[in-house]
Amino acid sequence: MAKISEIVAWLSDATEVKAGANAEISRVAGIDAAGADAAVFATDAATLKAALASGAGLIFVNAKLRTPNHPPDDARILWVRDARYSFSVVAQRLAGQTAESGIDATAILGKDVSIGSATSIGPGVVLGDGVVIGKACRIDARVTVYSGVVLGDEVIVQAGAVLGSAGFGYARSAETGEYVLFPQQGRLVIEDRVEIGSNTTIDRGALGETRIGRGTKIDNLVHIGHNCVIGKNVVIAAQTGISGSSVVEDGAILGGQVGIGEHATVGEGVILGGGAGVLSGKKMQGKGQVFWGRPARPLKEYLRDLARLRRSGPERSS
Repeated sequence: MAKISEIVAWLSDATEVKAGANAEISRVAGIDAAGADAAVFATDAATLKAALASGAGLIFVNAKLRTPNHPPDDARILWVRDARYSFSVVAQRLAGQTAESGIDATAILGKDVSIGSATSIGPGVVLGDGVVIGKACRIDARVTVYSGVVLGDEVIVQAGAVLGSAGFGYARSAETGEYVLFPQQGRLVIEDRVEIGSNTTIDRGALGETRIGRGTKIDNLVHIGHNCVIGKNVVIAAQTGISGSSVVEDGAILGGQVGIGEHATVGEGVILGGGAGVLSGKKMQGKGQVFWGRPARPLKEYLRDLARLRRSGPERSS
């Protein structure tokens, strides 16, 4: 629970405070379920109208909705630049107030494991020797963290994820065709405020390291191979696979079921649409540029190819 004056202090984008400083908020909610203890948000005029008619105790509203002809005079309104973002920040802070820290009795810890303050280790978690976990982390049920993996502060790992397992790298005999595992003795580093979805797997480096940058968000069922470097504030949707030694630079967005070959680079701010395929060694560059298809190419080019394919196909019967 927090007073609105405290909530304002949590935010960097509050432009004007209309709410009463003595009101207290304990949760966020949808407009239909909001009571006096709840915060809601509005990003358009219709949602604002519904929010004003609700019982919500605090309403985050995009400042762009305030015009000379439409200045709602309601003490519950907090004008912000981005209502959805502010709502999310407050939701996270309120949830953190009630989160329980500690190590579940069924967790298995190896030798010389280090766990920071206010961190929660869930049921059935396995932490290998020398694992380091920072402050205010949440490691959910049945997560496995292999030896030597390092997690920063405020990291969330959802159920069933596997961090730091051996990478898929083999040396092949030209004479016999036999495969022998290439050494997988590097490490995995997860920086601060990374979130990792359920059943996601991230391999350790082979001889070097695999690194996930600060603030990156990874969905369920994602695989990241050995020696990959994922930048800061990257978003990776479900069922994406990234082959070894590839780089995804800061701020990139990867849609669902994206496939990236080995030694490829996805540049800063690049957007890969769902199902896009990046060939091994390929470099995708252009901040804000959208790529789609297999192989991935600029969206306009992809759409032209689809139209050309449609025109060249057999005529449909009328």
